[in-house]
Amino acid sequence: MRIAYTSDQIRTAERALMARLPEGALMRRAAAGLAAACAGLLPRVYGSRVLVLVGSGDNGGDALYAAATLAGRGARVDALLAGSRTHQGGLAALRAAGGRVLGGSESEAVRRAAGRADLIIDGLVGIGGTGPLREPYAALAEIVNDTPGIVVAVDVPSGVDASNGQVDGAAVRADLTVTFGACKTGLFIDPGAGQSGVVELVDIGLGPYLPDADVVALTDLDVAGLLPRPGRESDKYRRGVVGIVAGGSRFTGAAVMTVAGAIRSGAGMVRYAGQDEPASAVRDRWPEAVITTLAPGEGVDRVGRVQAWVLGPGLGTDDDALAVAESVLAGDLPVALDADALTLAAAEPSLLRRDAPTVITPHAGELSRLTGVPRQDIEAARLHHAREAARTLGVTVLLKGSTTIVAEPGRPPRINLTGTPWLASAGTGDVLSGILGTLLAAGLDCYDAASCAAYLHGAAARVAADGAPLAASDVADALPQVARSLT
Repeated sequence: MRIAYTSDQIRTAERALMARLPEGALMRRAAAGLAAACAGLLPRVYGSRVLVLVGSGDNGGDALYAAATLAGRGARVDALLAGSRTHQGGLAALRAAGGRVLGGSESEAVRRAAGRADLIIDGLVGIGGTGPLREPYAALAEIVNDTPGIVVAVDVPSGVDASNGQVDGAAVRADLTVTFGACKTGLFIDPGAGQSGVVELVDIGLGPYLPDADVVALTDLDVAGLLPRPGRESDKYRRGVVGIVAGGSRFTGAAVMTVAGAIRSGAGMVRYAGQDEPASAVRDRWPEAVITTLAPGEGVDRVGRVQAWVLGPGLGTDDDALAVAESVLAGDLPVALDADALTLAAAEPSLLRRDAPTVITPHAGELSRLTGVPRQDIEAARLHHAREAARTLGVTVLLKGSTTIVAEPGRPPRINLTGTPWLASAGTGDVLSGILGTLLAAGLDCYDAASCAAYLHGAAARVAADGAPLAASDVADALPQVARSLT
């Protein structure tokens, strides 16, 4: 499991560790790891051109010491001192190793140095930075982003809030972020995650001093350990029966895609309940699904035994849809609500007031309707609003988007790291709902089911896309391959 912390948590741990170490030892550890990571990116260190952008904080000192190590190995290092002050020990080390200091940050020499550099080290702003970059840092970030060299950020890209991933204006776009001691939350969450490139963690000994995690991210091993596996005594009921109420006369495909996600992710049985047109579409595509055709306004009493429900994709929002939604939510089984079910819940909040396990899977617009918070505010602070929605609504929230977040009261949010922009395609959310229903029916709690569903969904999309456009059906079809890779 990958664990991340806020900048305040990191700084508190650093102070506790530094109190037990000789002065400067922690910075030397960080700089050694940074220098090794930078050297590994260059075909050869000797003769390579390196530009280091140095700010006023400690990460400017980290950058200077790392640059001194590279200069000592024969790199041609130029340093731009952009801050109001400079770490004197790091500067002396760089000069002693043969590094040069450039003139003012506005000079054409800076652009030339950036343009010809094989590697640029961003040591402008560290984990304490919040809000927009001030000048000359903002201009330097733009220069760095317009150069062909490899960009390495020190601890966090300048312009990214380390605690939440927010970016307000210009920010360095790194190919590699070398972060010290522990990952920072902002490296996991867009837009900060998108600015960070590959994240490499350097152990500097913070472990014993770190508190409980701010957020966590599952890995292949974590998901493999959580996924239910059939045993010798398994039957379709032990594996889990998921009931799906989705699709209507307008969006029949939503029913087909939701059932696809459930079947392809390993449901013991799928029971589909819906009106004639979507029921016919499901029957034609998925003959293994057990289908109950509902009359307009009919509830789910005739559907038979299920262990969890998926409610909402393409269902509609008329009185008939409300009646069947009320029927599902009146029971005591786990329910995953998506799409039109969320619109119904926004209009009738009492639908979510239930004691049984409940997961909602909104995108930012749907969460806005549920909470009254403007969509743009949610998109700008996804982690905060996912947490708040889980707390105020009393449900597990799977907030979909460029960074998918699973939040549940009393537990650290889980950040999904397997997604891909190719998932921005019609029907892929329906597939996710089907996967989630399968895992709920198999007995996972809402927190684990939502986290694993997001992980499998993103991993399947990566397999299906392979760098090219995909359809929702491609994601569903890739699920068995992903499951096999986790065994």
